Amino acid sequence: MASDAWGVDDGYWDALGGWHETSAETAAALREVMGSPDGAADPGPSLQHPLRIVQVGEAAPLELDGPGDLTLEDGTELRVEGSLPPDLPIGYHTLRPLGSGEGDDGGAPSTRLIVTPGRCHLPPDLHSWVLTVQLHSCRSDRSWGIGDLADLRRIGTWATVRGAGLVALNPLHAPLPTKHVQPSPYFPSSRRWLNPLYLHVDELPGAAGDPLITRLAADARALSSQRLIDRDAVWAAKRAALERLWSIARQDARLVEWRAEQGESLETYARFCALAEQHDTGWTEWPDEHRHPSSPAVAAFADANPERIAFWAWVQLLLDEQLDAANATIPLLQDLAIGVDPDGAEAWTYQDLLAPGVRVGAPPDRFNTGGQDWGLPPFVPWKLRDAGYRPLAELWRSSLRAGGGLRIDHVMGLFRLYWLLPDQGPADGAYVRYPADELLAVLAVESTRAGALVVGEDLGTVEDGVRERLAAAGVLSTRLVWFDWEPPEQFPVQALAAVTTHDLPTIAGVWTHDDVADQRGAGLPVDEDAAGQMRARVADLAGAGDDAPVDDVVVGVHRRLANAPSMLVAATFEDALAVTRRPNMPGTVSERPNWSLALPLSLDDALGDPLVNAVAASLREGRRRTSPATEEGS
Repeated sequence: MASDAWGVDDGYWDALGGWHETSAETAAALREVMGSPDGAADPGPSLQHPLRIVQVGEAAPLELDGPGDLTLEDGTELRVEGSLPPDLPIGYHTLRPLGSGEGDDGGAPSTRLIVTPGRCHLPPDLHSWVLTVQLHSCRSDRSWGIGDLADLRRIGTWATVRGAGLVALNPLHAPLPTKHVQPSPYFPSSRRWLNPLYLHVDELPGAAGDPLITRLAADARALSSQRLIDRDAVWAAKRAALERLWSIARQDARLVEWRAEQGESLETYARFCALAEQHDTGWTEWPDEHRHPSSPAVAAFADANPERIAFWAWVQLLLDEQLDAANATIPLLQDLAIGVDPDGAEAWTYQDLLAPGVRVGAPPDRFNTGGQDWGLPPFVPWKLRDAGYRPLAELWRSSLRAGGGLRIDHVMGLFRLYWLLPDQGPADGAYVRYPADELLAVLAVESTRAGALVVGEDLGTVEDGVRERLAAAGVLSTRLVWFDWEPPEQFPVQALAAVTTHDLPTIAGVWTHDDVADQRGAGLPVDEDAAGQMRARVADLAGAGDDAPVDDVVVGVHRRLANAPSMLVAATFEDALAVTRRPNMPGTVSERPNWSLALPLSLDDALGDPLVNAVAASLREGRRRTSPATEEGS
């Protein structure tokens, strides 16, 4: 296959080996949507803001007609000539011809110089097990109708005692701050900022003994008697409590300092929240004067409403502090969604870099025969590069700053994304390429700085060579029992090995046939052969007969999974509790309560459940048994 100057592929091979050619009409429409600098015939390699990437330790040629001025990220100024110094620190620096001060009329543009280690951080002795949780589903007796960051601390303490190295989470991204809360964590308003629903209100300053908050807490805890999570009711209660506590916290000196540290990114987000609160809708339905963050009307709104903007910044400070406390109990493997709500804060902030009206998704395959439309707007490749990849660098930095690690959903999006024009369905789209080597170089900078590992969700249609390039960049692959039919003992070392994900069947769902019934109940077609193969796979891994108890099957599968040589092996809380319904059923909208099923037990009971502890024990023992250090010492 080949790509044009905009990155539009001439076609793609589907999961069954069939070739789909991109029509000339689709390619032309995609190029028109992306545009080009100053109306040029194509984006070309030389943009308004040139970019260059070099490896750390490399004495690369200067590529200037004469000496240059190099300003390091920390403000240090260097005179360079002939070649770049080999001892440059990793990070983002600015190179310009000598004496051509930034912004001089007629002067050469500065070059964003990115010095990268080339590989993401990987702990040398990484060999552990991971508990994967959907935090919203993990409600304790103290929760306000939804699992929260205090519950996460309890999970972390429990997992640490049982030898886990990480707790993996669903995305904690912020939804639109409107009365109705979007349930999917993969359709966020902002990936940079956090979801206020995860705040544990009882621990906030001023909450103890306040009569209003005591009443709100009682009403919100009563929501946990329902199996379905009512996010709108939870948000109404927590928002009322936050408004009460804000009247006490307005003079908090921490907030002034923290806002200064976070800079323009936080201020822009807080402005968005205040505007969304006023209009109770996303930005595409706002009055014209508020639809761009740099408009004079937005600045005037901020000047007229400093208290509301400070409030939303304060909410993020509280979340930051509680997440840090949770991360102190065990390193967290946070999850990064592939895109954002087109009506949300990130799309508002970066609208000039996004393809208007375009959504990303996936072409049809044997698991989703109609294809998928995720409704997420993509970055235009040349515009993202022209911005020096700053939006992604900041996003990755915020996600990795606490250490631990980051799981990147649909990591193949660093290489290409499947674009759908406004009038197209999932079968009619085309792939658009991104400069993967440059994106991986930036990811390596942020991972190395944070000392945090990166896991790529490389499932589904993965083109040839992608996994090899990810491995070379130090990104862990994801290997699943459902997709990889070789024995776990043959899984790759540089990987996270697991049975399932939030979108796929649980062990109990397959073993009891409840997952097939759930699919039918949601109006989805059922592949009986695939379901039978999955059940046979479970029986083989667990060494179980056809009538074996589900608890024995669950433990047996995890005992076998623990034999994988992979750096990480993971168990989901749903599998450890023998839950039969998966958290999310792709392809459904209103027919099924996706992302809203709480665990069948309270967190207090779940952590003491015999099956949960048996799964943890099997993974802990398996990790000890297969540890390279153990093998060397035996």
